[in-house]
Amino acid sequence: MNLKPLIQHRTRYLFLALGSIISLIPFAFQAPIASADSPSFVRIIHASPDIGTADVFVDGKHLLSNFQFGTVTGYVSMTPGPHVVKVGLIGRGPGAATITQTLSVNSGDVYTVAALGTQKEGFKLEAFNDNNLIQEGKAELRFYNLSPDTQMNSVSSNNSTLCGILPYQNATDYLPLQAGAYNLAINTDQKSSPIPFATKLDRNTITSVFAVGLANGKPGLQFISSKVNAVPGLPGTGSDPNAPAPTAPQVQPLLLVGILALCALLATTVVFGRRAKSRRS
Repeated sequence: MNLKPLIQHRTRYLFLALGSIISLIPFAFQAPIASADSPSFVRIIHASPDIGTADVFVDGKHLLSNFQFGTVTGYVSMTPGPHVVKVGLIGRGPGAATITQTLSVNSGDVYTVAALGTQKEGFKLEAFNDNNLIQEGKAELRFYNLSPDTQMNSVSSNNSTLCGILPYQNATDYLPLQAGAYNLAINTDQKSSPIPFATKLDRNTITSVFAVGLANGKPGLQFISSKVNAVPGLPGTGSDPNAPAPTAPQVQPLLLVGILALCALLATTVVFGRRAKSRRS
């Protein structure tokens, strides 16, 4: 029996299949994609000059105690969906909360939540979407105006304007900058001369500067800085602020097994063809 046509036919299709499988190899070695159940991440800043030292409750559970004005927490993970948040004077319990508000957080998103307001204007929680992705080796800076009676007109460094007008309850875009020490000048409607503010920006970090307090009252206007580690990467890769250092890509086992099995089958066919040829000769 002439096996040569059969072997050639089988080998041709095996090579075609192998070519298709090889094109999928990059997908066999890739990081896992975040699922729809990825947690949200939230940090809280106490920026209400009239609440005083507070307790914070989330869904009836005591999250923070002795939460003082001007304090910025680290990020904590939260399950996606709506949550009832209560902020009130320390020791009085959730039933006497000054702020009661439902906040909804999305899977994988990162937030800064500010406790804001005064007795005259009322109290509220304001959520800002954060993005902790950054270009490798760079630093970023972001300003939040959380002072009820302050209009920020500009922020400059070495006579170069970094951002323009920033009204109350607003935040700037992320400002990409080189790492290093910066002497900033903050101009407001309420002060005749710029307010100096010094900060150091580190590589692969994001620095947030919060304006809190009152330009005409107590506690007085102040600028608070908070720094977090950034997540080097490209948009769409996630922005978990507590993410560990990047690890080696994971292997997708089923696809890898398929590649190895096909290679073994191809090798068997080639060996079989050579033996058949040897017998004929």
